[in-house]
Amino acid sequence: MYKVFTVILLLFIGVSSATRSFNTPSNNLQRLTSDHRDKNVGFDICSTCIDEAVTVLNVLLQAILDEGIYATCGDLCGIVANKTSPFLGKVCDIACDAAGALEFIHLIVKADLDPIWYCEMAKMCEINDHGDAKFTNFGVYPNTGPQGTQFEIDCSFKSLNGTGTSMLRFIMADSHNQTSDNDFLIDAKKPGTYTEKIGLITASAWNCDPVKGLCDDFPIGTYNVTVQFCNGECGSHHPHSSTYDIGKAQFTVTKKK
Repeated sequence: MYKVFTVILLLFIGVSSATRSFNTPSNNLQRLTSDHRDKNVGFDICSTCIDEAVTVLNVLLQAILDEGIYATCGDLCGIVANKTSPFLGKVCDIACDAAGALEFIHLIVKADLDPIWYCEMAKMCEINDHGDAKFTNFGVYPNTGPQGTQFEIDCSFKSLNGTGTSMLRFIMADSHNQTSDNDFLIDAKKPGTYTEKIGLITASAWNCDPVKGLCDDFPIGTYNVTVQFCNGECGSHHPHSSTYDIGKAQFTVTKKK
């Protein structure tokens, strides 16, 4: 009876707090360079797991809402296998077994849904709790340009102890303090210096797709850029999550001639 009450309470809390973890990058942002010297099949599996994790976690949450407590990980993850694929069901099994069924349910419904943590639990993404990283030349180049300019955000970094599966969270605020969050996955790295640059295209209004219709010009003004480099998901309360470094810069968009 106590367990039933606990899960019902967790469900009440979890439904109100569960959110999609990764913010899909705007059409105006483009990853220009990403150093993949250590890239291997493992990272492809990790990124695939993370891409599918939101769907899987939503399936799990809905199953718990519909049925309540599941006695075993096999029962719970069997639903994932039936509604998605046998592979994703197996990934769910590994993550659930690592935590234990009740704790797994607790983590899903109480905390924000974190795809990186989930895939680390499933042993699909690398973990490094002793890693580090610092931006080496953070800035926006050029710092001023007319509408249509492609600005370059330099997020290159150096790591002494390597990194775990990480992310860059790009936050841009305009002169009215309207913000936009955009996330980029970074695979686990060995110690070294790495090039990472993001292009910001100001040819059209923020997140407008010219293919789908007429776009306004990119608004002129001064913009503040903050980029968080995090081990795991930025802002996550799950294990294997922390902030490596934060970079801040400004750039100004002027009227095109």
